[in-house]
Amino acid sequence: MRVAAIGVLIVSVVLLLVIVFRKKLGWAWLTIFGTHLILAALGIYIVNFSGVITEVRIPLNPATIGAVTVLGLPGVLMLMGLKITLF
Repeated sequence: MRVAAIGVLIVSVVLLLVIVFRKKLGWAWLTIFGTHLILAALGIYIVNFSGVITEVRIPLNPATIGAVTVLGLPGVLMLMGLKITLF
């Protein structure tokens, strides 16, 4: 089972590298993605420590940062709404 998982991982990494270099994407997409990750973490950090809504603390973890990376500022508002509604 472990050998199969490692094999799938190696094949997927090789195919990803083929796609990146064949399409001439280079490494610019990685810079943009990294910038979005940093801005997402910064947005959540600002919400946590701004004191606008004192009972809302959004945890900084891969799931919340990923949601805000994909959705942008509406992602932060979505997480705030979920936190207020569910907890």
